[in-house]
Amino acid sequence: MRWRGRRQSSNIEDRRGMRASGSSRMGGGGMLRLIPVAIKFLGVKGTLILLVCVGAFSFFTGNLGGLLTGVGLQPETVVTESTAPFHETAEEKERVAFVSVILADTEDTWSAIFQQSGKTYQPPRLVLFRDSVDSACGMAQSAMGPFYCPRDQKVYIDLGFYDQLRNRFKAPGDFAQAYVIAHEVGHHIQTLLGISEKIHAARQRMSEVEGNKLLVKQELQADCLAGVWAYHADRARQLLETGDIEEGLAAASAIGDDTLQKQSKGYVTPDSFTHGTSAQRVRWFKAGLGSGDIESCNTFSN
Repeated sequence: MRWRGRRQSSNIEDRRGMRASGSSRMGGGGMLRLIPVAIKFLGVKGTLILLVCVGAFSFFTGNLGGLLTGVGLQPETVVTESTAPFHETAEEKERVAFVSVILADTEDTWSAIFQQSGKTYQPPRLVLFRDSVDSACGMAQSAMGPFYCPRDQKVYIDLGFYDQLRNRFKAPGDFAQAYVIAHEVGHHIQTLLGISEKIHAARQRMSEVEGNKLLVKQELQADCLAGVWAYHADRARQLLETGDIEEGLAAASAIGDDTLQKQSKGYVTPDSFTHGTSAQRVRWFKAGLGSGDIESCNTFSN
């Protein structure tokens, strides 16, 4: 990607020198009600995937906000934050610059798209953290992977995740890393357009299986919106280089529910899918990438 020397976003919140710790208490049998939901963790001390009961981990969302609000739970969390020794390596410093540029590019892209429809785009903030972080959706561990919290409209990422992306998921490359940010920003677009709120309301009236199907559609739409961003970023600012698209498609394929379940369990349970199959994720990313049109991202009509 041609990202060096480009504008960096000012919407970066650096908490890498902070540590969050605490405990959550769920009312009404909250933990038992969470078990059927796909709670996913990635890369804890070399563990590729830890599945709680059923469901596959998708490293982009299935975020804490979606898990808790999606089942109507309000966690009571006692959180303490403290400073911790912080050393930024040269590699991490470059990653900070990279995500700042990608976030800035999403700001430029979505501001232009919103303006075309007479709206004003309100960009999310991106929170950098290490190990654990407190969000408006609750406390999260870096093992969750990057996530978006609709309650505070922030994207959260531990940059160490990019090592997992390259080494565990065999999805190297800067465009694969940009795809991570663009997907989470896609969830922000869903929040701004009122889509996420409608999904939350609809899932309250559904069975777990039907609710999972709706989550899949939401995740696939975020994949498509990531493709819309890439379409416009390339045409307006020539951001992409040869091989970048292939990196994105490889990443989308590597994190399908079916692929991850086969790797972790040796078989798949479609009723537990919450993010879509590898083929679906590739298809919808390509749909956005090929058209650059939000209207092409109507996953809910299929």
